[in-house]
Formats: sequence, structure tokens, C-alpha cells
Amino acid sequence: MEAEPARTGRPPISEELTALILRLARENPTWASTRIQGELRRLGHRVGASTIRRILRSASLGPAPRRSRGAPTWREFVRAQASGLLAADFFHVDTDALTRLYAFAVMEVGTRTVHILGVTAHPTATWATQLSRNLLANLADRAADFRYLLRDRDSRYTQALDAVFTADGIEILKSAPQTPRMNAHMERFIRSVRTECTDRMLIHNEQHAQRVLTAYAEHYNSGRPHRALHLRAPADDPDVIPFPTQHIQRHDVLSGLIHEYRDTA
Repeated sequence: MEAEPARTGRPPISEELTALILRLARENPTWASTRIQGELRRLGHRVGASTIRRILRSASLGPAPRRSRGAPTWREFVRAQASGLLAADFFHVDTDALTRLYAFAVMEVGTRTVHILGVTAHPTATWATQLSRNLLANLADRAADFRYLLRDRDSRYTQALDAVFTADGIEILKSAPQTPRMNAHMERFIRSVRTECTDRMLIHNEQHAQRVLTAYAEHYNSGRPHRALHLRAPADDPDVIPFPTQHIQRHDVLSGLIHEYRDTA
């Protein structure tokens, strides 16, 4: 009986390794076969570039330029830059005397922390610029953590205001005209502050509006769960332990308009 001839060539690629190659290609559409080969080598797997190309072709995945969608979408960009992104917007509040007030707010997008910078019946570019200086002064050393300020094209955003941020190394990003969804995080906050607060109470004047919005921002930052933060508030401890139910009491915000619950032990 003759012996079987010895097999030559490289051993076949396992299904698990093939699946990993396809995963790398799909999750990184700009990676060519050699880039995937290098990543595999870092993970302890030696696979030839020609083998990788064959696997990609068999899965109908072409070369990197064909797989790549080009520049990231706006949502992908914002998600990637969230930790270094500030988002600004103006919104209005109407008083019981039918006076329209304007609030200027800025959000730290990564943590969803909101700052109510000021409220006035006469918003001017000078007013907004000074509030921007106040914000950076309050952030102090943390201002260096931010790379971008996202804003719309409102006329109150002047070169002087932009210069306040660019002087601290913060680049200005302008949303497209009439595209509020590009500043979706601030738009969502404004919707929340209206439905949960200002639409449910009478605002008397500028000072009252400032107190109300400041109190709501404190609640938003420390006592309101956020889906994007796994149902935590921005200031919550992620490692909170269960509180004994008998020790939990209600704390009223804005004269009982909003309820928070705390451990009183």
C-alpha cells in the first residue's frame, strides 16, 4: 500500500480566523489587505495578504477604496469627538407678561453636563461674548480638554466670541444653515427643559427665569437619568450601591415641579 503524498503549502484558514478577517474588513472599511495582515500579526496570527484578498473576494468585499464610504458621517464624527466637544445654543422663554427672554446654554457633550450661561431680554453679541469668557474661566484647567465648539450661524456668534474659544485652542464648528439636527444634543436639552420645566410654570421676569433654569440645569446634571449615560446623571457615581428602600425620600425641585429621590441614611 502506497503512502499518501505529503501535503504542501500553507494549512487552511480556520473558520474562526476567516470570520475575524471579515470582521476587521467590515469594521474598518479603509483598511487594505496589508493593513489587516498587520493587525492580525499583532494579534498573533500570520496570514498572507493574498489569502486575505481571496477571503475578502469570496465574501464580496472589494478592495479598501470600494469598501470605504469616504469621510465619516456627521453622527460618527460627533460620537468620536464627544469627549472634546462643547455645543452651544440660544433658546427663548416667554414670561407671563408676554415678554420674550433668551437663554444662552452650553453643553459638554461627552458627559451631557449643561451650563446655563445667562438669561436676558436683549441678547447682544457683546453679552454672549462675555458669557463665553465666564464659561472658560469657570472651566479653568478643564478647558484644555475641549477641542471643538459646535454652534449654529446666529448673528450673536461674532468673530469676537469665536476668538474667546480659539484663543484657548478650541476650534469653531458651524452647523449647516437651517439644520438644527446637526446640534442634536443641545436641541434635545432644549426640548427637555421646555417639556419638564418652563412649559409647566409661569415665568415672571428675567431674574426668575435665571433661577428656574439654573435649578433645572442642576437637576439635569445631578438628578436626571440619561439614556446615553446608561440611565445615570452626568454627576452620578457609576459604582453606586443599592440604597435601603426605607431610607429613600423624595426631594422636591422647583417647588415640587420635579422630584428627585435620595438616600437619607
